[in-house]
Amino acid sequence: MNDIPGRLAAVRDELDISQRDFCKGILVSQSYYAQIENGKRPINDRLIALVCSQYGVSKEYLLTGKGKMFSERFADLQLQKLLDVFTELDPHFRDYVILQIEQLVETLKKQKGRHSAKKDKETPKATN
Repeated sequence: MNDIPGRLAAVRDELDISQRDFCKGILVSQSYYAQIENGKRPINDRLIALVCSQYGVSKEYLLTGKGKMFSERFADLQLQKLLDVFTELDPHFRDYVILQIEQLVETLKKQKGRHSAKKDKETPKATN
């Protein structure tokens, strides 16, 4: 993938987000965005800035394909936002939020394990 449209699609794939939802985040219509992703319309600087700020995509990666897909700074900003919201909660609700996050992580691990096991079954093993 040596082009911006391909890298945009890769970002969406990595985020596991539909075109429709991705477009909501960057405030463009799906049909307009689909033309960009299909290489029928060029992407402008404003849209590049929106994708980078909204989804934490590294501008260098998006423009050149070099470096990490996501900016380290974005994760720091997300963590700070989470901490700001979390500290506003009463201690009882903090415990509840932590419990819910732990359960979500466990559920995702189980789903990932099932997905991985399913892939292993679908992939034929080489025999000697």
